[in-house]
Amino acid sequence: MKSLYHFIIKPLDKRYENIKKVDNKELVINSSIENHVFVSKRAIVVSTPAAYNTKIKVGDEIHIHHNVLRRFYDQKGIEKNSGTYFKNELYFCSPEQIYMYNLKSHLNYCFIKPLKNQNFLDKREEQPNVGIVKYTNNTLEALGITPGTLITFTPNSEFEFIIDGERLYCMKSNDIALTHEYQGDEKENNPSWAKSS
Repeated sequence: MKSLYHFIIKPLDKRYENIKKVDNKELVINSSIENHVFVSKRAIVVSTPAAYNTKIKVGDEIHIHHNVLRRFYDQKGIEKNSGTYFKNELYFCSPEQIYMYNLKSHLNYCFIKPLKNQNFLDKREEQPNVGIVKYTNNTLEALGITPGTLITFTPNSEFEFIIDGERLYCMKSNDIALTHEYQGDEKENNPSWAKSS
């Protein structure tokens, strides 16, 4: 079974990640399908496209756009699967909806570690629009932007992922606006709840 242009995938565990472990007990932190934050972004490749070759193989773990596995309520209040639903917990996924495979950035996506805010006058926990490159891609590496590079990114270009217990922002290469020299006092902002996922 192959799609012509799309990957066929299935959720890695389940469609929603709304349970956290607290003191060896499970805590349900969301019971609604509307909030995209709790939709699983992890999947397994079941089939690759027939029309072209790809480095992504059957069985690879991928990180995807939240709308692929999402459910919603239509105008009549009836719960429905997203338009990507195929059958039997299988989904179509376009290459542009895949952000990472086997801990490698896909296409022109990259992943950035947020930094703690060092400005005591600003009450935000996180320094806005600044981070450290964690996973890069070929385009950025050709420009000398490698893992560990301190960067500024454009506002509202980031979306959150938890990868291996680390909170990261995914964005496109052209969302990186500047590179900086390290000052030496930068601290990553990886809250404890990210490690318990």
